[in-house]
Amino acid sequence: MPLDPDFAALLPAFAAMDDPPLWAITPAAARQRREESAAVSAGSAPPAPVGSVTDVVLPGPAGDMRARIYRPEEAASTTATVVYFHGGGFVIGNLDTHDGGAREIVRGTGAVVLSVDYRLAPEAPFPAAVQDCLAATRWARQHIDQLGGDPGRLALTGDSSGGNLAAVVAQLCRDEGGPALAAQLLFYPVADYFGDYPSHVENADGPVLTMANMDWFMGHYLGLGTGTAADEVRVEDEGAGAAAGDLRFDPRVSPLRNTNLRDLPPAVVITAEFDPLRDEGEAYAAALKAAGVPVIARRADGMIHAFFSMTALSAGAAAATHTALADFAVLLER
Repeated sequence: MPLDPDFAALLPAFAAMDDPPLWAITPAAARQRREESAAVSAGSAPPAPVGSVTDVVLPGPAGDMRARIYRPEEAASTTATVVYFHGGGFVIGNLDTHDGGAREIVRGTGAVVLSVDYRLAPEAPFPAAVQDCLAATRWARQHIDQLGGDPGRLALTGDSSGGNLAAVVAQLCRDEGGPALAAQLLFYPVADYFGDYPSHVENADGPVLTMANMDWFMGHYLGLGTGTAADEVRVEDEGAGAAAGDLRFDPRVSPLRNTNLRDLPPAVVITAEFDPLRDEGEAYAAALKAAGVPVIARRADGMIHAFFSMTALSAGAAAATHTALADFAVLLER
């Protein structure tokens, strides 16, 4: 399909927002840019209404960790609890830049949402974000009575790098003592950054996300600087997979590299047609399905990376997000 017409009209604005490109600026400057772009993406309408929004502080592996609890307008006596990890390449983004996404999840599922402000690279490189997100998920289970109230309906979601973290935490919960999870919703996840996929080439120049910027993100996240080639990645770490110590095979970096994908929670995996991450996300969905995991996989035709954060700018993005959340809601009711 052609590029969504609403997004096609915004191509000059997207190009302007990436000038200079991320790889040419500092993480601090990139974070400021993301905050400015979040205001543009939200449009002129007020935030979508929810029942309540409460900032909280969670105990994290490295100290206090900020989070935000969103409750639905018409809360049942018990409902699902969804832990949300925002996108931003592990380097940018926060509770405020992704406030709209958290509200979308609440309104689309009726769940209580716990949005997590995990540590960012390069100040806190891998595996800090993984550790924080796992800790937040376990906190949610321990405090489920104060959240959605149903211990059988704890779920994870995230977009882009947040989708990566949701997939990774789901694997760790299975392997490292829980908690049990009811479902996972992954929006265009970073599933196998070091893999070789046609969409890495077809959509290398965006819009919105470029592979050059992905290299910048992952270089900072993995503590390697920027512009890192896959064949140069070697660190001292307890890596897992085909080569211990090689982050290319560590499933905490690329969840598709896990040699055991069985017994993971049912998944909704959403990809975008014009996204460089499209094919790795679809490969992860296929691998989950081959391992016996119930999967709903949808490619959002005409969509671009980060469309979940831009529903106010595109009717197509709003429709694709609505469908994804409806699929997720069905899993949460099982």
